[in-house]
Order: sequence, then C-alpha cells, then structure tokens
Amino acid sequence: MPKPRSQQISLSSTPYYHCISRCVRRAFLCGEDKQTGQSFEHRRGWVEDRLLTLAKVFAIDVCAFTIMHNHSHLVLYIDENTAKSWTVEEVLHHWHQLFKGTLFTQQFIRGEKLSTAVLNCVYETAEIYRKRLMDISWFMRALNEPIARQANFEDNCTGRFWEGRYKIQALLDEAALAACLAYVDLNPIRASIAKTPETSAHTSVLLRAESAKEGKQPFELLPFVGNPRQNMPKGLPFVLEDYLQLVDLTGRCIRQDKRGFIDDALPCILTRLNITPDNWLKLTTQFEHFFKGAVGSPDAMSEFCQNQKLKRRQNVCHSKELLDIG
Repeated sequence: MPKPRSQQISLSSTPYYHCISRCVRRAFLCGEDKQTGQSFEHRRGWVEDRLLTLAKVFAIDVCAFTIMHNHSHLVLYIDENTAKSWTVEEVLHHWHQLFKGTLFTQQFIRGEKLSTAVLNCVYETAEIYRKRLMDISWFMRALNEPIARQANFEDNCTGRFWEGRYKIQALLDEAALAACLAYVDLNPIRASIAKTPETSAHTSVLLRAESAKEGKQPFELLPFVGNPRQNMPKGLPFVLEDYLQLVDLTGRCIRQDKRGFIDDALPCILTRLNITPDNWLKLTTQFEHFFKGAVGSPDAMSEFCQNQKLKRRQNVCHSKELLDIG
C-alpha cells in the first residue's frame, strides 16, 4: 500500500528528493509509437521547458533531471529558507505566475485599498501559498497536468497521460545524493539512447557539460559549490569537475560495448564518500532496484524513521552494504 506523502518528506532530515513520473502503462508517449511510427520526441522538450520554468517560480531547485521516452527522473531541492524569506507581495507574485489566486489577492497585487479584514484574509491566503510553493506535490502537479492536457489535445483524446502517483525517495546523506544524481544523469546511457552523458538530450548533465565548456554553471540548475566546509553557500556539496569526470567515467563502464571498472585513484567523490567502485556501479545502474523509499546510511535511515514515526526501516540491508560509510 502506498505511503502518504507526509511520511515520505521530512525537511528536518533532508531537503533533497528523487521523483519519478511514468507514462500510463509505461507507454512511449514521449517517444516513438511503434505501431504508427509517429514520433512524439518533441514532448520531452515540453517537459524540460516546463520543469525549468517552474524552478523559477517555486522555492524548489532542480539538481538533476532526465526526460526519457516513457518516464522522467528529477532530483529536487526544497529551499525552505528562501520560501520563508519572501514577503507577502513576493509570495503572491510567484503564485500568480501559475494560478489566478483569489479576488482579494489580485486586488492586493494591483495596490487597491483593502479593509483590515480583507488584508488579514490576504495574509492568511499568502501563508497557504507559501507552503504550496515549497511543496513537491504541488510542484509535480504543476509540471505533469499541463503536459498531459497538451499531449491529449495533440492526440485528440482524453484520459490519463501519467500514472496516478509519482514515486518519491528522500536522499538522506551525501552518498545517497551523489549516487542518485549519477543514476539520473546516466539513464540515457543505460537505455542505449545516448553514447555519452554530454550528448544525452533533455538531461541536466547536458546543460552542465555545455556550461562547463565556458567555465560556467547553468543558472537553471542548483549549482555545485564544492566539498562541505564552514559557511557553505546553498548548492550541491561536490566539485563540479569531479562530478562530471565521475559521471563520464561511470558511463563508459556501464555501456554494453565498453564494460570496465572504475580506477580507485580517479574519482575524488568516491574517495571522500568511501564508496567502493564496485558498489558505485551497483548504485548507478540499480538505484531504484535496491531502494524503494528513503535512501541513506543506516544511521540516517534511523533518524528519518524516528522523525516520521515509522516503525520499519526499509532498505536497511542494502544501505549497510552500499552506503554505510562508517
């Protein structure tokens, strides 16, 4: 039985979450229809454009994404501090970019004179919107529903486009985060629809590789800010060059025509996280197979379960085997 979202998201444990949406019946509704030969490849662009637009509106940053032909992977960061720092005007401005709001919030934004009672109503409504703007469920709703309507209009049909529930995994520590980022970025390689990460369309690693050529990072994505340290800015706790090198190296290892092993001396991230090359290959090729819920070391799993009042730790055996960095 699926768990309620309230038991799967805990900001006191982690701001990082892996979300997966699948097309109904896992059909290639964003790929090629094998019966008719018609291509719907352009819909992957729809999803990517919508995703990056929503990241500008919500207090949720995109760490990684891959839009496949029948499903999508996202790694999201909930920026609670930014959401709480917004003024009422800023909250309503963000919300009105996607939704109409209420008559009172519209009047407030236009600067019309409002009574005290109406202003109090606006402030209460703004607090509701503030919570929604850092809510992954609202983010996924705002992402998937318009895509479904647009695809159904194109196909001149009705019905579901995505499966009813998206899957979500809490990423509780750096090891889980690094493994999931690479797992997402390497999806096209495993599916044999791309030969290298930097040539895989509709992925975050493509955006990062293109920006890295100019010595920059893509503004649409949460940046890499280096290894953990005091007074660390918001961002992914890895060195960008190390991560791109690791993803490229891992991609070469998992290709069917170039099977190999990762040299222990090469990837600095694995050294710092104390993940063996063999375990890293397992994580980046079978992440969803090994982990069905929250992901992290056994200690991080125990803390998460305690915060969420869960009696059973899922994945604990695999956590001990693959992610227990001691």
